[in-house]
Amino acid sequence: MTELQLRVLELLKEDARRDAELIATLLDASVEEVQQAIKDMENDHIIVKYATVVNWSKVADEKVTALIEVQITPERGRGFEGIAERIYLYPEVKSVYLMSGAYDLLVEVEGKNLKEVASFVSNKLSPIDAVLSTKTFFILKKYKQDGIIFEEHEGDQRLMISP
Repeated sequence: MTELQLRVLELLKEDARRDAELIATLLDASVEEVQQAIKDMENDHIIVKYATVVNWSKVADEKVTALIEVQITPERGRGFEGIAERIYLYPEVKSVYLMSGAYDLLVEVEGKNLKEVASFVSNKLSPIDAVLSTKTFFILKKYKQDGIIFEEHEGDQRLMISP
């Protein structure tokens, strides 16, 4: 990976709407170099998707998100890969991470309501033979996601006192 590609990635991570002309100006590079760097990273699946971060608490159609700790028995010859694949193929599953520590996988699930998420855990996730246990945590409020703060921060309103 080139230095230009790394710098382009950082700028796109901050704002994926930046076009090649703006990025080229910011990096003191040619538009063609930036366009080629982006194309190469897309072809190599370094850039996988351009996404929008949504503050769902400001939208009437709120979703329920849960983080589920899953302990599993690894499969012979495939380890955690097969079970992780089986889990991430469900449309309710937004993310799956292999973890170190007290559990093996962290699964992020999204549903319309608590009942839908609970149904996923009890009817789809828990019955998988390799799943030993699950622990579900519902996200009540997001303060920050992907480096973006959702709530306006009020500064310190106290008066300064000096001796």
